Amino acid sequence: MDIQGLGYVGVRAKSLEDWTSFGTKFLGMQLTDRSAKSLALRMDDRKQRVVVSEDGGEGVGFYGWEVADAASLQSFAARLEKAGVQVARGSRALADERRVKDLIVLSDPLGNRVEIFHGAETATDAFKPGRSISGFRTGPLGLGHVVMHTVNTDEMVKFYRDLLGFRLTDYYSSPFKATFMHLNPRHHSLAFIETGKNAVHHMMMELYSFDDVGQGYDIAQGENRVATTLGRHTSDFITSFYSWTPSNFMVEYGWGARDIDVQNWKAYERKEGPSMWGHDRTWLSKDDQDKARALRLANAEKGFRQPVQVLDGNYNRMPGVCPWWDQMKAQKTG
Repeated sequence: MDIQGLGYVGVRAKSLEDWTSFGTKFLGMQLTDRSAKSLALRMDDRKQRVVVSEDGGEGVGFYGWEVADAASLQSFAARLEKAGVQVARGSRALADERRVKDLIVLSDPLGNRVEIFHGAETATDAFKPGRSISGFRTGPLGLGHVVMHTVNTDEMVKFYRDLLGFRLTDYYSSPFKATFMHLNPRHHSLAFIETGKNAVHHMMMELYSFDDVGQGYDIAQGENRVATTLGRHTSDFITSFYSWTPSNFMVEYGWGARDIDVQNWKAYERKEGPSMWGHDRTWLSKDDQDKARALRLANAEKGFRQPVQVLDGNYNRMPGVCPWWDQMKAQKTG
C-alpha cells in the first residue's frame, strides 16, 4: 500500500492566461481542458498532471500522491484513521475532476491539502508539447518532485515518514537546513527547506534532452524569469535552473537526474551543500548566498565530481584515447 510517486499538483493562480503561456510556451506542457476558472496541463500519457485554478491565490492548493489500486487506498485510509488523522473520502465528482478512479483527502501538519488516489486516467492520443521539446521523464518516477518551505522540518518529516511511508534519502544543514525523501528510484519526490515560513518552494520537472533545458533557459532569461541560475546538484546530480511561476513559487527545470537503489539505500548527511557548481539563488539572503558560493568553491578545490547520468540511446561515445582519463578510471576502480 506504499505511495508510488507524485501524481499531480493543483496550482492556485490569479490569471489563467499567465499560466497558459507559462505552462505551454515555456515549460512545454500540453493544454487540455480549459474552463472559465481552471485549466489542465498534460506532460505525458496521463490526461492531466498540473491543474490550475483561478481563485486569486498563489502557491499550490493540493498535492496528489499515487497508490497502486483500490485495496491500497482503503488500507491507507484505515491506517491513517487509526493513527488519529482526519480522512475524508473524495466524492465521485471530485474523482472525475481529478481524472482518477478514487481518492482520499487529508491535511499535513502545515495544513497542506494531501490527496491520495489510484487509477489515473490515461489519454488515447499522443502527448503534444506546447513547444518543441523531447518530453518529460515521468512514468514510475512520478511527475517529478516538490519542495516545501517549513518552520519545523522535523514535524513534517515525522508525518510523511511515519504515516505516509516516505523514506529519508539525505539531508544537510548549510547554507540552510534541507531534508530529502524518496518513494521510488527518483532521489527525492519530496523535500523540505527550513526557511521560517510555510509554503511551497518549488516543483521539479525533468526533461529527456539537455538541449530542452538549455533552450528553456534562453526563454527564461529573455522573460526575466530566472530565479536560480544553471547549475548541478550534489543530491540527484541533475543539471537545472529554476524559474518563477505566475503563482509566486518556482519550477526547477532539469536533465540527467540519477536513480537510487531504493532497497539498499542508507540515509546520510551531505557535507557538500546543495550544488556542485552554479545555482546562484536570488531568493537567498546575501549571507546565505555567500555560504552557498563558499561550499561550491570548496567542492571545486577538492575536485568534487560525479558521473553524468544518461539514458541508453541518448548519448554518443567520443572516439580516441585519453591517457589522463584512463588513469583516473584506474584509480577509481583500483
